[in-house]
Amino acid sequence: MNQISPPSGSAALGGNPARLPILDMSLLDAGTAAADEFRSNLRQATHEFGFFYLIGHGINEETVDEVISTARAFFALPESDKLAIENVYSPHFRGYTRVGGELTQGQVDWREQIDIGPERPAIPAGPGVPDYQRLEGPNQWPAALPQLQSIIGEWHEKLSAIGLKLLQAWAASLGADVSVFDDAFAERPSTLIKIVRYPPRPAEQSSQGVGAHKDSGVLTLLLVEPGKGGLQVEKNGEWIDAPPIPGAFVVNIGELLEVATDGYLKATVHRVISPVANQDRISVPFFYNPALEATIPKLDLPPELAAGATGVTTDPSNPIFGTYGENALKSRLRAHPNVAAAHHQDLLAKQN
Repeated sequence: MNQISPPSGSAALGGNPARLPILDMSLLDAGTAAADEFRSNLRQATHEFGFFYLIGHGINEETVDEVISTARAFFALPESDKLAIENVYSPHFRGYTRVGGELTQGQVDWREQIDIGPERPAIPAGPGVPDYQRLEGPNQWPAALPQLQSIIGEWHEKLSAIGLKLLQAWAASLGADVSVFDDAFAERPSTLIKIVRYPPRPAEQSSQGVGAHKDSGVLTLLLVEPGKGGLQVEKNGEWIDAPPIPGAFVVNIGELLEVATDGYLKATVHRVISPVANQDRISVPFFYNPALEATIPKLDLPPELAAGATGVTTDPSNPIFGTYGENALKSRLRAHPNVAAAHHQDLLAKQN
C-alpha cells in the first residue's frame, strides 16, 4: 500500500504519523498476482483504517470535471430555484437542503446539498409494508438545470460498477465466494448521491461542516474538489487529515460491512471541518447500499481472520440493524427532523 505525506502545517494530526493508504484498482485487471495483492491491501486497509484512497478506477478527468462544474452550477442558481425542490416537499428525503438544514449527532451541519436516490415510484404505506419503504420514491430535479439529471445518472452507473467490483474484491479477500454480496444489490440497490457545498463559516461559528459519525450502509465513494481539504478520519483517538488526491476517490466502509464481518472490518468515525473565510468546498459522496429490504450476509471468516474480529460496535444511542432499510430510516429521521415532522409524525411517535 502506498502512503501520502500529511498536509504541511497540519495541526489535526496531533503528532500521529498514520496516513491513509492508497490502493490502485487497476491491479485487479493486471493478472492473478497483482489482483491478489490488491485484495490483500484492501482487506488490510479496511481492517486497520476503514478508509483509503482509490486510484486506477477508470473514470477520466473530463468526467470528474463535468460533475464538479455541474455541482457548482447548481449551487450558483438563485435561492428560489433551489428552494423550489427543498427536501421538506419530499417524504423520501430527496431534494435540496439549505445551509444548517441537516443535523449530525443533534448538531447543525454547515453545508447545503441536494440528495438524489434511485428514480422509482413511491411505495404506498399499508399493512405489511415496512416503514423503511417510505424512503423509496422519485427525486426532485431543478427545472433551471435540466442537465443535472443526465449527468448524475451517468455518474451513478459508473460508480455503481466500481462499488460492485470492490465488494467482490472484499468478498474474495475475506475467504468468501466472490458473489456473496451480489444478491443484496442485484435488483433494487438503495444508492444515494449527495452533491454538497460547504460554505465559509463565520469566525464565531462552530467548525462543524459535518459532525463526527459513521456511515450507515456498506460503502462510500467520495469525490472532493481538488485542493479543498476538510475531511478527517479518527484513528486511535487522533484525527487524520484526508486531503483530496488528484484522480482519487476517498473510500470508506459503513456499518453493514462491520456487521457482515463481525467487526473484522470497522466502520470508522469521520467528520468534515468547514472552510475558513473566503473559501468553499464541493464534495460528491456516493453511498453504495443494498436494497432496502436486504439483510447483509454474515461471512464465515477463515480462522486467522476471525481471530481479529472483535464484534460489532455496541452503542445504545446508535443501534446497528442488519436490514439496510432500518439503518437508513434511522439515519434519515435523525438527520432531517424537518422532513420527519412534515411527513412522518407517526414514526416519530413510535420513537417516544
